[in-house]
Amino acid sequence: MNYFEHFNNLALQELEFLAKNGDIPSDLNLSRATAGSPRDPNHGDVALNAAMVLAKDARMKPRDLAELIASRLRSHDDIELVEVAGPGFINIQASPGFWSARLLEILSLGREYGASNMGAGRRVNIEYVSANPTGPLHVGHGRGAVFGDALAAVLRKAGFDVVKEYYINDAGAQVDILAQTALLRAREALGEEIGPIPDGLYPGDYMIPVGEALVSDHGDALFRMSDQEQNEVARGKAISMMMDSIRDDLAAAGINQDIFSSERSIVEAGSVDAALATLESKGLVYEGILEPPKGKIPEDWEERPQTLFRATNFGDDVDRPLKKSDGSWTYFATDIAYHFDKISHRGEELIDVWGADHGGYVKRVSAAVQALTGKKDALDVKLCQLVRVLRDGELVRMSKRSGDFITLREVVDEVGRDVLRFIMLTRKNDAPLDFDLARVVNQSKDNPVFYVQYAHARCCSVLRHAKDAGFSERPEDLIHADLTQLADEDEIGLIKLLASWPRIIEQAAEAHEPHRVAFYLQEAAAAFHQLWNKGRDDTTLRFIQTSDQEATKARLALVQGVIAVIASGLNVLGVQPAEEM
Repeated sequence: MNYFEHFNNLALQELEFLAKNGDIPSDLNLSRATAGSPRDPNHGDVALNAAMVLAKDARMKPRDLAELIASRLRSHDDIELVEVAGPGFINIQASPGFWSARLLEILSLGREYGASNMGAGRRVNIEYVSANPTGPLHVGHGRGAVFGDALAAVLRKAGFDVVKEYYINDAGAQVDILAQTALLRAREALGEEIGPIPDGLYPGDYMIPVGEALVSDHGDALFRMSDQEQNEVARGKAISMMMDSIRDDLAAAGINQDIFSSERSIVEAGSVDAALATLESKGLVYEGILEPPKGKIPEDWEERPQTLFRATNFGDDVDRPLKKSDGSWTYFATDIAYHFDKISHRGEELIDVWGADHGGYVKRVSAAVQALTGKKDALDVKLCQLVRVLRDGELVRMSKRSGDFITLREVVDEVGRDVLRFIMLTRKNDAPLDFDLARVVNQSKDNPVFYVQYAHARCCSVLRHAKDAGFSERPEDLIHADLTQLADEDEIGLIKLLASWPRIIEQAAEAHEPHRVAFYLQEAAAAFHQLWNKGRDDTTLRFIQTSDQEATKARLALVQGVIAVIASGLNVLGVQPAEEM
């Protein structure tokens, strides 16, 4: 249960009663009423804005309407206290029985707690990583990979039908260069001295196995083929091996996409023509001449008629070319076709996760998707900022595998999948991230992944000790505990924090911000550690009281609640909860 929504719904029910009773107009737009946290926690658990946003249409003063709603709410069993504050906010303090019921709900649902039907099964397509198949994934790709994967899990937890997708850029100049590099490495595999890799080709050692595989498949017959055949064979083998390597690296980070879409296949299927025909039918494609670029004009710029998309109709700075001077499609045209394909087959809503260096491309793609769908918010592009890899504060620049960047696999192999995934979500996606290989594995409270994992492990330790002392630690037994025994302010505060987990999921899903889950888990872990430390100073607050069976059962129920919520959150992040540390 999202308890904020619960109390807001109680207020809406009372407004409907007041409308039927003739106390307020019956045509008020109740959808504007929302619930949030009071600015000061001492003012209550939930603040309602219903009176503030509806007073004008109700032709009443906000405080008068608030008092009317509050007088009705005071009779509810779930509510201990209702007060009208300021210009007309309604502050609610929930009853102790309400919080006990939330802990029982957590015990009943376990890791499933927090799931929502907010998405109502709507299809969402998330495209992430989509690195060119010209080399191994670097750590920056890893940030987008973890972000996209965690966002998919958040949306699924919130009730959306999610398709996770990788777009393979297997057409164009870059894969032609990849083919040329593979052929050079094949000559090397045949015993030729190739010297330094020429500028413009891919110099990394990861291309050596591709050349060896080409020789294994074809021998020196490869170089008796025509140039076109050589390029086709080399391109196909290189892309296949690069994608196999990329899939392996993603799997090592716990990432498995549902669909891998090929740019070449989309073009060959005629999807560019189909997408542009759709835009043309809407009067959004025309022949025109663009104004010269602002600032210094490139030497190769020429004023000529072009096939253009009316991107400025949808907020872009200029209209965008769809064809090159040689008549082939621009990259933007094939991108339109790809998004058209996604819209047609795989999603009512689209989310693209890109690196920050693609920020200048957002407006034109958003314009195209809006033109194709008629919806302004059909596409949400999330940009992931750079990752700096450090070791004890010193920048790490070189990679053994790629030669000039740190690969994702190297980081996973050194620090582990769980650490990688959690740390990547300790900053909002559009904020730069420092990833210190030494500090992220330190076992200290300053390391967020250790801090959260340690809270879960501590809870598991409590349950083991309780079992040794003769107590049942099973949730099905603890569900009958007398939860009124949990009376300390930190115990009640921890229950309230655990009960906010469903709302965190819904907020993270709505905002497309999975880092909120990582932040919440750190807050929940801190609350548990604080209660643990309090018990060290005050023995009456320790979780296991051999002389007080009822207090122990209640506290074990709370510990099981912490386990369920932390495990649920870590599962969303793709991190395995630790039982011992």
